[in-house]
Amino acid sequence: MSTASPPRTRRTRFFGRVAAIVAALALPVSGLVALAGPAQAAASATATYTKVSDWGSGFEGKWVVKNTGTTTLGSWTVEWDYPAGTSVTSAWDATVTGSGTHWTAKNLGWNGTLAPGATASFGFNGAGGGAPSGCKINGASCDGGTQPGDTPPTAPGTPAPSNVADTSLTLTWTPATDDKGVKNYDVYRGSAKIATVTGTSYADSGLTKGTTYTYSVTARDTIDQTGPSSGSATVTTTGGVIPPDPGGKVKLGYFTNWGVYGRNYHVKNLVTSGTAGKITHINYAFGNVQNGQCTIGDAYADYDKAYTADQSVDGVADTWDQPLRGNFNQLRKLKKAYPNIKILWSFGGWTWSGGFPQAAANPTAFAQSCYNLVEDPRWADVFDGIDLDWEYPNACGLSCDTSGAAAFKNLMQATRAKFGANNLVTAAITADASSGGKIDAADYGGAAQYVDFYNVMTYDFFGAWAAQGPTAPHSPLTSYAGIPQAGFNSADAIAKLKAKGVAGAKLNLGIGFYGRGWTGVTQAAPGGTATGPAPGTYEQGIEDYKVLKTSCPATGTIAGTAYAKCGSNWWSYDTPATIAGKMTWAKQQGLRGAFFWEFSGDTANGELANAIHTGLQ
Repeated sequence: MSTASPPRTRRTRFFGRVAAIVAALALPVSGLVALAGPAQAAASATATYTKVSDWGSGFEGKWVVKNTGTTTLGSWTVEWDYPAGTSVTSAWDATVTGSGTHWTAKNLGWNGTLAPGATASFGFNGAGGGAPSGCKINGASCDGGTQPGDTPPTAPGTPAPSNVADTSLTLTWTPATDDKGVKNYDVYRGSAKIATVTGTSYADSGLTKGTTYTYSVTARDTIDQTGPSSGSATVTTTGGVIPPDPGGKVKLGYFTNWGVYGRNYHVKNLVTSGTAGKITHINYAFGNVQNGQCTIGDAYADYDKAYTADQSVDGVADTWDQPLRGNFNQLRKLKKAYPNIKILWSFGGWTWSGGFPQAAANPTAFAQSCYNLVEDPRWADVFDGIDLDWEYPNACGLSCDTSGAAAFKNLMQATRAKFGANNLVTAAITADASSGGKIDAADYGGAAQYVDFYNVMTYDFFGAWAAQGPTAPHSPLTSYAGIPQAGFNSADAIAKLKAKGVAGAKLNLGIGFYGRGWTGVTQAAPGGTATGPAPGTYEQGIEDYKVLKTSCPATGTIAGTAYAKCGSNWWSYDTPATIAGKMTWAKQQGLRGAFFWEFSGDTANGELANAIHTGLQ
């Protein structure tokens, strides 16, 4: 990160290939079952079940909710029973919980509102061979049966928190109404029901200090019909943020859409390398930012490229008429196999950050455009949130921005407001901790309240954009004698962000799965002169770790990272050993975890991703 803002490895490619998908998604007719329980409520919605597939030891099920009324449905809850031995093991597009043989599915934040005639669906994987029975939708029979006068209660008011302390708080809400009277209220913390009360308040205790919780309430009438959920209230207990448990560390990798071309790296490689089982998050890079809006980065790679059976995650080939192909469909298949992985769509990057200043001029419109794209019905189930990679707010990257110190905070605030509490909102940010540098240029501390975490780009500090050197490690963990620029190291970046009020539990340490190098170097130790960038496979001055580990093995370490001299070429890069050291440091600092750029630079057996995984255990 020189004052001239060096070129970086995080480059986007646009191949100009545009493909339109013209196909309709039709539900299969066979296997549809409308399950009817006792006719109890006005026919405002129905729920229909389909067993999509059965592989003997398990099955995939799907529910379709339809608003059959004349007014907009604000939320929906589907309940059903399975016989003993049959259960839900994972679910998507709804929050599904079980109590004994009874199962309850609640809408997510983005698919609860249904206009008259509109539908929403959710799916799940299950074990056992039983069929669902006793289905209810918002307390009424799933087949729309009615019984005059027996309408479910209305939604209670959104719970209001008070008396918030380190480990306790009080909730109050305005009552629901019902033609037969309200018997009690179910109180939910997240998706779990924590209490049933007869009044309109509840005191919750045994909480963790400095932790954010989400609460909602549903009413139950005298014949045990449950009405729609209240709005959600989010509240953070006092006592400050405590570092997360090591078992909950973030282990995030970037997947590039252009990698499917020359690099021949596909989603299936995450499985064959063993990496998929060792990560928690994927940032899909990149979407573009144009005219103040989020736009598609590469339509062909994103959702149109057809995969053969041997290339596909699940061994099933794409067909010409299926509604979604490309990386998005492969990521959908990956999530089915590894349901713990969260996937975010990252917008911007080095090449496409030029659109952010215009976006910052109208943050609300920008956030709406991003939400519309990320939550497009064709792929809404693929993504768990959004990542913004603005390089750099109120500073210079590929181009210079003068939008002001508050622009980044305003953009993140609008993005969080639109995406809500049920989606992840993150950002990749600068690691320039020099005095008056890029961290000082924007209000990263003020914006932190709106993000789940920051990915601090603690790499690309030094490189062959300074063609004559001095040679220096591009990702130093700490400062060292002779470092070319003060503040250009990971420890200083993390310390400065903490000093600006960003909790360590919201910071991820960045790792590069590549090296940066010079040629014309005679000195083995860092600090030597050079004549230009070393040759690289895709770009001068940069090379993947999987190549360097054998073509130019490490000959020394400095400031927590490795370097190597081979002939007249000098490289710096991280190895499994240096990554282990960095992960130990990250845990000592109470950081949220680590992230890396990017998957295709790793070896075929994923040794760098494994080093992050084991180092954060």
